[in-house]
Amino acid sequence: MDMTQNILEAALMVAGRPLTIVDLQMLFDELNRPDSATIKTILKTLIEKYTDSGIELKELASGFQFQAKTELSPWLMKLWEERPPRYSRAFLETLSMIAYRQPITRAEIEEIRGVSASSHIMRTLMEREWIRIIGYRDLPGKPAIYGTTKAFLDHFNLKNLESLPTLSEITQLIADKETPLPVQFELTDLKETLTPIITEEINTET
Repeated sequence: MDMTQNILEAALMVAGRPLTIVDLQMLFDELNRPDSATIKTILKTLIEKYTDSGIELKELASGFQFQAKTELSPWLMKLWEERPPRYSRAFLETLSMIAYRQPITRAEIEEIRGVSASSHIMRTLMEREWIRIIGYRDLPGKPAIYGTTKAFLDHFNLKNLESLPTLSEITQLIADKETPLPVQFELTDLKETLTPIITEEINTET
């Protein structure tokens, strides 16, 4: 078990991407391949092992991955010379609408935002593989229906759509003024953009 755990731990450290249970099983030849229950037990052990460490084993949409803990961001940010580019408000609003209101069409996004949805923004989101076409509305012209992807969840450090922040969590995060890691700058921007949108919708519904 110790050797199996060491192999899995090392693989998760060096992979540079989330690994699924099947990915981890394929590290071993068929005769010595651990079953999924064994893998899950080892993953649980590793999660507990790093509880008081500067890194953690996190389960994301596409699998398990080691990452630095968010509270260490103020120090780790010094490793990057420049702050990652920030996306435009229009970009974040469009992504926000898809993330929170999916399945959704481009026309529905435009209705909520009150302005047209940029073709460039939609194309960029598709190229980044953050959104995808999941179907077509049974309406004239058969408009495409959009939804987010596992790549979107992984990028924003989320396990599933239920992990998206609520309005109260968004407000608290902005009030705390946390300094996130580079990959999480965009999630902060997303949350800040969402606040007035969600607030307006709540006021409208009530």
